[in-house]
Amino acid sequence: DGKAQQQAVVLGILTAEAVAGEMGEDDRYRIYNSLMGVGTASGLYHKQKLVPFGEYVPLAALLRGLISFFDLPMSDMARGAAGQPPLQAGAYRFMPFICYEIVYPDLVAEQSADVEFLVTVSNDTWFGESIGPLQHLQIARMRAAENRKPLLRGTNNGVTALIDPHGEIVTRLPQFEAGVLRAEFQPRSGGTPFSHTGSWPVIGALLAYVLLLVTRRKNAQSQR
Repeated sequence: DGKAQQQAVVLGILTAEAVAGEMGEDDRYRIYNSLMGVGTASGLYHKQKLVPFGEYVPLAALLRGLISFFDLPMSDMARGAAGQPPLQAGAYRFMPFICYEIVYPDLVAEQSADVEFLVTVSNDTWFGESIGPLQHLQIARMRAAENRKPLLRGTNNGVTALIDPHGEIVTRLPQFEAGVLRAEFQPRSGGTPFSHTGSWPVIGALLAYVLLLVTRRKNAQSQR
């Protein structure tokens, strides 16, 4: 019993939500790729950024049945809503991100300002022994540094790690070995400028720079 042991447990789990059928059809279900807090943790999060052809099929109405490849099992999941509330672990709030959601800087930023730490979980067996899991880890490090929040990363075959608010790896487990990572971290409140603005200032600066280059090029051509 997690509550009796004063343990916060976060489970990766598929969840279902009943929806009424249309025009007399039987009720149906939306299936979500979710994270659920149990024990002293609470809350439920549904993945927002689904993997094409893995968790959903783009243009499914056209492609399903056309080629057997597109009739993949578990490839008809529902997308979680934007702006979902954080999960709770004891007295602290945290925002979870599933698999490659951690790749999106603005998604992480807009949901990180009001939490004390970040959590990401992933099934990286898809990458095998390639550089993929290590790249995924580096991306997670960047998200921690951008938002100045500690980040807990759990995977099934690597790389499980604790990342500090500066993006540095505090401790990690080796790849392809079963183990338990034990570490301590300090929750942090507040947000960085990036947590509040996301990538827009960077995008604006790049557009301004491109506009400047175009203007200078036109001026140079007109003076010839």
